[in-house]
Amino acid sequence: MRSAAWYSRFAKGAAHFCGRPRVFTLAVVVVAAWVLTGPLFGFSDTWQLVINTGTTIITFLMVFLIQNTQNRDTEAIQLKLDELIRATQGAHNALLDLEELEVENLDAFKNRYQALAAAARAELSRGIKDTGTPEA
Repeated sequence: MRSAAWYSRFAKGAAHFCGRPRVFTLAVVVVAAWVLTGPLFGFSDTWQLVINTGTTIITFLMVFLIQNTQNRDTEAIQLKLDELIRATQGAHNALLDLEELEVENLDAFKNRYQALAAAARAELSRGIKDTGTPEA
């Protein structure tokens, strides 16, 4: 648990740091310096290997930071949506924690809501308002 908390803090801080304009500018400067040194090193294989290795390592590590950030953000959004569902009178509490369902169960909910949407569009085409809840 302690190492998970450490990683979470580290990933959040690193992602925040790496997302700053100054870090992007630094990356552009590094690439520009690499390009400008091309003639100095005769555009050798070693010269190309330096940028390829560096960018591969950075990309590999950034994937984990981005995934951690995305997972955390997605979980927070889901919890906020769950709270809105829970606090809304007339909302279906069965929709809470929907992201945890198996695909078959998720498809059943999706089909139900697609049918409701189709019925609402049909009513709109007949000039009937599409507001309200289906149970009302």
